[in-house]
Amino acid sequence: MDPALVVAFVVAAFLLSVAPGPDMLFIVANAAAGGRRAGLVSAVGMSTGLAVHTVAAALGLGALIAAAPEALAVIRVAGAGFLVYLAVSSWRASRAGAAEEQAGPVKERSLRKLYAMATLTNLANPKVVLFYLAFLPQFLSHGHGAWPIPVQLLTLGVVFIVVGLSVDGTVGFTAGSLADKLLGRPAVRRRLERASSLIFGGLAVRLALDSR
Repeated sequence: MDPALVVAFVVAAFLLSVAPGPDMLFIVANAAAGGRRAGLVSAVGMSTGLAVHTVAAALGLGALIAAAPEALAVIRVAGAGFLVYLAVSSWRASRAGAAEEQAGPVKERSLRKLYAMATLTNLANPKVVLFYLAFLPQFLSHGHGAWPIPVQLLTLGVVFIVVGLSVDGTVGFTAGSLADKLLGRPAVRRRLERASSLIFGGLAVRLALDSR
């Protein structure tokens, strides 16, 4: 691969990662409701989803999905429905009051569930599929001596994941650290959970209405 293209890709990936978007909002929402560990687990879950998208792009599955508008519509509806479920779950948790198990640290089972939710949220976003199709090919090398296209796509995907995880992990850790200082207060915890619910709901509406 052309080193100049790789450097340009790293810069572009960083700029895209620091720009606030649905993934970052999802991470912040979970960090606010669950603390530092929840923020970090959400970031790792998002990166896992990106890893799946990377492999799919290398295998040509992304192009196949993008060629079928009905498939993207199904993915969009499923993603919006999943975000609505998260919004309702967060709101119901906020109404549970200051029960001891709610006020305590996030349990390991909750972290595993959160990881799965973050991964599924990323996978259910059709914009990620279209992003990979439009963005990665711009940094592919062609001609004699160039790596096979699937290998280049995998390499660029790994670079994107590393950059994105570094940014998302920092955001999740920072937001979670601030939340950890407040989660011991039941009233504040309920407000944070309701704020998370509103963020999830807003993301669901955005995904459902976004047909581009």
